[in-house]
Amino acid sequence: MVAVSHATSLRRAPVQRRSAERLTRILDACADLLDEVGYDDLSTRAVALRAGVPIGSVYRFFGNKRQMADSLAQRNLERYAERVTGRLQEAEGGGWRAALDVVLDEYLEMKRTAPGFSLVDFGNQIPVGARHTEPNTRVADSLTDLLSGYLGREPDEDLRRTFLIAVETADSLVHLAFRVSPEGDEKIIEEMRELLRAYLARVLDQGRAGRRTEDGLRGGRLTGRVAAR
Repeated sequence: MVAVSHATSLRRAPVQRRSAERLTRILDACADLLDEVGYDDLSTRAVALRAGVPIGSVYRFFGNKRQMADSLAQRNLERYAERVTGRLQEAEGGGWRAALDVVLDEYLEMKRTAPGFSLVDFGNQIPVGARHTEPNTRVADSLTDLLSGYLGREPDEDLRRTFLIAVETADSLVHLAFRVSPEGDEKIIEEMRELLRAYLARVLDQGRAGRRTEDGLRGGRLTGRVAAR
């Protein structure tokens, strides 16, 4: 997966280890405070106090709390990519259904446990309550780049569109599940899994069958040429 660097939301990217560690503390403090006070009551001053850094250090990286929350959301996507990549290496050879379970399980785990994640997610809720499509497109593109190799598929526009539809569907239904229950309603989550399996089977299994047919035709032509000799 192509990692999305949270440096894209920064006024100035850290170039030294000490500066990078300070940025990490700022984002960690931002995440904790989002859980405690919410987005509306979040302030750069409170983040500086929690992180134990001068307020000037916060403004060195961020012009306002919106930029800070956006950077946190992009860091969430980076960490999600790392977790999915690690799990897929363990589940190598399990096919797209195993990959789907990994993608959903890691997203649900972060939704339940990652500080600030329930509010900012991957950025499609900043400001809180807003619904933006661009972050889901980034997620879909990242999953396409990762899973195309795992599935032996070309990361073409058809596959990107397929994963974008799947990501948008999962995003809506996961938010519904967490509105119904703080930990995510399991029945809704299971219905979501079944829905996504049915949709992806139509696309991914068909593609695999097509490749088998094409391979068989190539093999038949080769056999015919050998026999003709």
